Amino acid sequence: MADLYTFRAELWRYDGPDPWHFVSLPADLSDDIRAKFGAQAAGFGSIKVEAAVGSTRWMTSLFPDKSRGTYLLPVKKAVRVGENLEEGDVVGVTLRL
Repeated sequence: MADLYTFRAELWRYDGPDPWHFVSLPADLSDDIRAKFGAQAAGFGSIKVEAAVGSTRWMTSLFPDKSRGTYLLPVKKAVRVGENLEEGDVVGVTLRL
């Protein structure tokens, strides 16, 4: 049976050469995910998940953010457009691991 996590977080943009949009998982959820699934992490410490925002579902990975001590969920353009999301919006997220 899969572990299910739900939370709300602000959508933010990483201003690099290729801008990405993310939500940062809350610290307590990140700690739980790290404890349960950290040993199974793949390259760059990534953990595969099924994510859902609104009615949009997609397969992706969580990535550890050492500066925040949490995991980051990338939110691709198709999801942002399909759910009418912009930087700064608070997003309801469901993760299945």
